[in-house]
Amino acid sequence: MRTRIVGHCIGGIAAIGIAASIVYGCASAPAENDVSERAEAMMKSSFKAHGQATLARLDQDETQRVCSEYAGRALPPAVAERIEKANLETIRYPADGNLVGDWKSGEKIAQSGQGFQYSDDPKKAAGANCYACHQLSPKELSYGTIGPSLYRFGKTRGYTDETRRYAWQKIYNAEAFAACSNMPRFGYHHILTEQQIRDVVALLVDPASPVNQ
Repeated sequence: MRTRIVGHCIGGIAAIGIAASIVYGCASAPAENDVSERAEAMMKSSFKAHGQATLARLDQDETQRVCSEYAGRALPPAVAERIEKANLETIRYPADGNLVGDWKSGEKIAQSGQGFQYSDDPKKAAGANCYACHQLSPKELSYGTIGPSLYRFGKTRGYTDETRRYAWQKIYNAEAFAACSNMPRFGYHHILTEQQIRDVVALLVDPASPVNQ
């Protein structure tokens, strides 16, 4: 069974949203704010700082706050558009314009679940844990299905600058394309370094990568 990185798909923030959505279902409209505050207070009191896993993981930015507010409900199109636009504006690109690295390093990053758990070494680079949610290489028999299959990502979309740019953007901040996505915002939250994002992009778009065989 693959381990998840704390702060990736499921963490303190998501837990607050889940708890709030549960109590929302039983609360009357006038009491929603009070219920939400009590749910958040309950979650904060049950989390303890442990090494690099600090209580800061419970602090929500505006995107997370809105997504928690709509947890369990359909996201209005106007709200989704606002979230995607705001997150698209956060995407940053390498100064040298190079978006593609080494797919072999990208495969190691995709396999790794290292990072941000209190027991992990903070001096070591985090992994992306991509296989927890996606199919990539056909040689990997164990993979998640929360996200779509990425097998033949580049081969299907074409080995173009547009495909490479889209892959970079999606990895950097998935909220720019799917509001309230379960996918981590690897660049925005500094989970992966610039070079690591390059390498994962290469895994997706390099014709020699096992993803495209």
